Amino acid sequence: MTLSQKQQQFTRMVGKLIVWADANGYALTFGEAHRTPEQARLNAKSGKGIANSLHSQRLAVDFNLFIGGVWQTDSRAFLPLGEYWESLGGSWGGRFKTNPDGNHFSLEHDGVR
Repeated sequence: MTLSQKQQQFTRMVGKLIVWADANGYALTFGEAHRTPEQARLNAKSGKGIANSLHSQRLAVDFNLFIGGVWQTDSRAFLPLGEYWESLGGSWGGRFKTNPDGNHFSLEHDGVR
């Protein structure tokens, strides 16, 4: 599958996640949807990401989650969304072994999750 085809698949998956979240009482706003390669390198240097970020390839998005109007910052609050995302075939940052990142939703590409 080409990168363009994966990006299209990812976009459809994000749409499904947003609709599912809304139907289940979760409110989402976009956090970081795209990251330049320069920003990815800076984040990696500061320990807040990886240089080969899927955000740079438009295959990852971070969401802000609100439940009952309250902004959620604990990765565990994202668990239902993460499980749904995984059922679509995506990778959820709440499963990262080091530094769980519950607001991160991505589609694996070339071994990067």
